[in-house]
Amino acid sequence: MMSSRLSRRLGIVDYGVGNLHSVGKALERLGEPAVLVQSHNDLVGLEALILPGVGSFGPAMDSLYSTGLVPYLRAWGEANRPILGICLGLQLLFEYSAEDEKEGLGIFQGSVERLPHQIDERVPHMGWAPLRVRRSCPLLSDDGAAPWVYFVHSYVAVPRNAAVLAATVNYGTSTVTAVVWSGRVGACQFHPEKSSSAGEAILKRWLHWLYQSAGSYL
Repeated sequence: MMSSRLSRRLGIVDYGVGNLHSVGKALERLGEPAVLVQSHNDLVGLEALILPGVGSFGPAMDSLYSTGLVPYLRAWGEANRPILGICLGLQLLFEYSAEDEKEGLGIFQGSVERLPHQIDERVPHMGWAPLRVRRSCPLLSDDGAAPWVYFVHSYVAVPRNAAVLAATVNYGTSTVTAVVWSGRVGACQFHPEKSSSAGEAILKRWLHWLYQSAGSYL
């Protein structure tokens, strides 16, 4: 059952890959179930989108193209309407990925590159790690807290404009992108839906912002 308050406001992009089920269940636990977006017709009446994803960049973009949603997602981002990318969903928001030499949605400027070589670190970067919060955004507070969240990734976004970086994470001796945010569009490289209470708090913050602060575009 969908909450009456939501009333088709929030959609999860369903392109046949990714962590769609776990993201949906996490939202249900928070009392905010979402509808599935499988074609542009499903966008009617929605106010915000979640773009989940796991796996490889190239097949994910191919699947997105097969839905016909790519131009609509680009237009949604260009209009600065709320989007939350999760894991591979963050990477798909960028212009290009070296993983499969494929163009992304281009909502954020920059590329997706393989994790920097680290002698003592494995690829993929997998497991729990504390965020290094650089600035507050609708996913994070700037109160000095460093929430531990769950990562699984072999590639990482490299924004052209460092100002969009809201949080990073240590990977060996390197610091890599963990959260990006600009306008009403943001994304996290980690999995909030698999990050226990810390991830739940992050999703709660985003939902609170969505309903309290992001509606001025309507």
